[in-house]
Amino acid sequence: MQFPTIHTNFWDAIIAVPVVLVITQLIKLIFKVPSKWVPTIALVIGVCISVFFAHRHHLIAGLFMGWFYGYAAIGSYASLKTTLIEFRKR
Repeated sequence: MQFPTIHTNFWDAIIAVPVVLVITQLIKLIFKVPSKWVPTIALVIGVCISVFFAHRHHLIAGLFMGWFYGYAAIGSYASLKTTLIEFRKR
């Protein structure tokens, strides 16, 4: 089995993760999704974006990078939320 060459590029760092974050938040607001499902939704959106757009010619690379898109969006949201909560306390 030959592993694919996966390059992290502009798309991954600047566009894909914020897109996953924004779409996840829109779904959360529009459909009133319970908080416990939001990380799963972010992960599914990340995998879908990666498989169908970013790495459409290689399924393994798409799944691998989609996992990172979803979890990077989850971590970014958690970090931003924690920072804002602590900032408001001061």
